[in-house]
Amino acid sequence: MNLETPVQALTAGPTLAKTEGCPAAGAKGKIWIDLDNSPHVPFFAPIIEELQKRNYSIVVTARDCFQVRELADLFHLNYKLIGHHSGKSKIRKVAGLCFRALQLIPTILREKPHLAVSHCSRAQLIASILCRIPSFFLGDYEFATGWVFIYPTWHMRPEVIPDGDLPWNPSRNLKYPGIKEDVYVPRFVPNQSIRPQLGLREEDVVVTMRPPASESHYHNPQSEELFEAAVEYLSKKPELKLVALPRNEKQAMYLRERWPELFSNGKMRIPEKVVDGLNLIWHSDLVISGGGTMNREAASLGVPVYSIFRGKIGAVDQYLSKAGRLVLLQSLEDLHTKILPVRRERPARLQNRQSAALSRIVEHIVASTESQQALSNGMEVAAERSSMGR
Repeated sequence: MNLETPVQALTAGPTLAKTEGCPAAGAKGKIWIDLDNSPHVPFFAPIIEELQKRNYSIVVTARDCFQVRELADLFHLNYKLIGHHSGKSKIRKVAGLCFRALQLIPTILREKPHLAVSHCSRAQLIASILCRIPSFFLGDYEFATGWVFIYPTWHMRPEVIPDGDLPWNPSRNLKYPGIKEDVYVPRFVPNQSIRPQLGLREEDVVVTMRPPASESHYHNPQSEELFEAAVEYLSKKPELKLVALPRNEKQAMYLRERWPELFSNGKMRIPEKVVDGLNLIWHSDLVISGGGTMNREAASLGVPVYSIFRGKIGAVDQYLSKAGRLVLLQSLEDLHTKILPVRRERPARLQNRQSAALSRIVEHIVASTESQQALSNGMEVAAERSSMGR
């Protein structure tokens, strides 16, 4: 991996058992998980671990975009890399989506999973429908672009998203407590090495900044205006150090060209290789991000976080904002009146918490797999009896 290529910083989990290939002897069933975007890697790592503990065989496919590959390697996942990012235009997105769905089919026909599971992987949803595999679709943003007449078998989302905001059959709508980040954040253990690794001193007030997802379908240019204004505003405060986490090399090049003096004088920096993202957030004094996952990770860790996302605000972020765990920045004036760029007192360790979200999600995946297996077995028995009666 090119160490100069910026990568999304997320937390590495424990080494997992092999997750691709033939099912182990006595496995209860086979579950296909598709990693379509970077946040899906830490999200699914504990889910895969729990399913393997229950003796389910796991097949993992991954899209080669937004550092999914690097993060899957960091988490020691065995996966089959299929497809890549297709570009920013809507036509290229749709064409790339359909093409990746077709690319997934040969692997899935060979593996024959009982259930397809993803967090908003539309390519997996299309492939599973074409291959007649039941799908378990997780999501936490109700305004994500959907597909007319293409619905998953089961849909699961956080409890804070109202029922009326989703078009699926109510009987197939499932819920879990908390937010998506509660699935993996409780496993986080702080490591003191992160600041020295980035050339930061303990007395520095550190601001971790994430540019908006400029290639997403829900992107609003106002997010970029807020991000640039935030950099200008915070860079003038001598006690602050800025750590930027660009989404790709194009964003990294833009940041370096836009603010060369901030990089040359050490005011701003970009990690040169994959870093533990939760650890970076934990050792930051505040976070400013145009992306939902990093905002919610900070909120889950109790770190002050400010969102510059200017698309439609989803129910999860509304919930965090009302609870005082996330500050929504809506104007340039908000940068000066709402951001508190001060040192925060960090506890020695994160309070131990049980993940009710993880337990609920795994339970529903298992129940969905078992119900599908029972249905398949019943159909096989009926077919056998019909053939014997001829």
